[in-house]
Amino acid sequence: MSTMANRTETRAERGHRTIHAGGEWLAASSGATRDIIDPADARPFAVVAEGDEKDTDLAVAAARRAFDAGEWPHTPVAERAALLRRVADLLVRDREELGLLESRDAGKTVEEGRVDIDCVADAFRYFADLVAGEAPGRVVDAGSPDIHSVVVHEPVGVCAMITPWNYPLLQASWKITPALAAGNTFVIKPSEITPMTTIALIDLLVEAGLPTGVANIVTGPGHTVGARLAEHPDVDLVSFTGGLVSGTKVAQAAAVTVKKVALELGGKNPNVVFADACETEEGFDTAVDQALNAAFIHSGQVCSAGGRLIIEESVRERFVAELARRAAKIRLGRGTEDGVECGPLVSEQQRAKTEDYVASALAEGAVLRCGGKRPEPSPERPEGGYFYEPTVLDQCHREMRVVREEVFGPVLTVETFRTEDEAVALANDTEYGLAGAVWTADAGRARRVAGRLRHGTVWINDFHPYLPQAEWGGFGKSGVGRELGPAGLAEYRESKHVYQNLAPKPVRWFAG
Repeated sequence: MSTMANRTETRAERGHRTIHAGGEWLAASSGATRDIIDPADARPFAVVAEGDEKDTDLAVAAARRAFDAGEWPHTPVAERAALLRRVADLLVRDREELGLLESRDAGKTVEEGRVDIDCVADAFRYFADLVAGEAPGRVVDAGSPDIHSVVVHEPVGVCAMITPWNYPLLQASWKITPALAAGNTFVIKPSEITPMTTIALIDLLVEAGLPTGVANIVTGPGHTVGARLAEHPDVDLVSFTGGLVSGTKVAQAAAVTVKKVALELGGKNPNVVFADACETEEGFDTAVDQALNAAFIHSGQVCSAGGRLIIEESVRERFVAELARRAAKIRLGRGTEDGVECGPLVSEQQRAKTEDYVASALAEGAVLRCGGKRPEPSPERPEGGYFYEPTVLDQCHREMRVVREEVFGPVLTVETFRTEDEAVALANDTEYGLAGAVWTADAGRARRVAGRLRHGTVWINDFHPYLPQAEWGGFGKSGVGRELGPAGLAEYRESKHVYQNLAPKPVRWFAG
């Protein structure tokens, strides 16, 4: 039996004690619990503690003690990097079990879950390498040999992390890895509906040797745990990934104590396809295939999902017809079943929201090309599961809700353009600005359009890849700050200027 399996048994024995504070696994102070639902069949498969403000205060106090009086902030950089690499190795060891757990938690396919674990391990290794290779400080030329002036970077302190339900472990890692690399302590609140792999990650951090109190987790809802973390006077930074409405509340609560804030609030992401990208059969096939990937990976529950297809009018009909044909053939089912290409939505609430968007689009004049309903139950699609067919809506326009607002479901809208300027205007006509793509065979046009798009990530002739060494974040209402890359590490640091006079002498400013 694998080590992960042994730990899984330990978690089962632990039961609802899923709050980790100061090195102990605890039940909620109120005794409340929550069932964790498998979205493929709507049945509970785990029970976790339902924490509240009291539990949050306990975890923050543990993190505060570990930062103010503990060893981690002063641990040499090489040792911090070595621990991060040990965690990466443990993630590789437990890849299959964690991938399966991510599938059951969030509904995605097991293969998607495995890819997520690989990406999490990559993030741990990247930040380990980044801090290990840094100079100890930046020397500032003060214009005198008698002055030693240097800018150093120190950890922010206690970091609060609030993560979403769509990529539970990946989003947690994007916050935890730079925070630990910089020497911080933290309290993380995973989504209350998908907390299982984040709980497992805390176990791995402990196994890797992270000192007591550095890593803390409180499982519970946003209106209690999340709200308390955002306002807590002993928290120095709050990093939130989620919806715009909740993110605004986090920023408002954090403003009272003037703590650092990082927000990743989603997007409404354009996928711009020029006719010249489709002139060859290979080009056409690739663009259609990538449009499917852009919109329907993880049932569209991706902050960077390419849910807005903006296509040159001359190729619209052929492109959309083929896109709809392929979308209708996507195999829906339980993510743990072989051959399944797309899993359920994460909850009944999310499916109902998706249905509402589709209904509003049709009422506003959109044309349904495929999908638009719940599939029939089958052996691989249990009747209680939250499944919804991949949906293509043609003849959409900017005034439609489905085009303006983030759906977070398997819905692709189609808009058309005739000129390059019109394509750019449509792509930028959003209050968000997270990601977008341009497809063209013209290298000059590709660079030109990419330069004009007001989005934090722009892909040329591709969609969805990201690199841990490249910053991730958006313009506009997509958020504040960046994750990943050097800027992602900088979010978890404070800069300090240390100015040393090597030959002090009286200034004689005052005659005295």
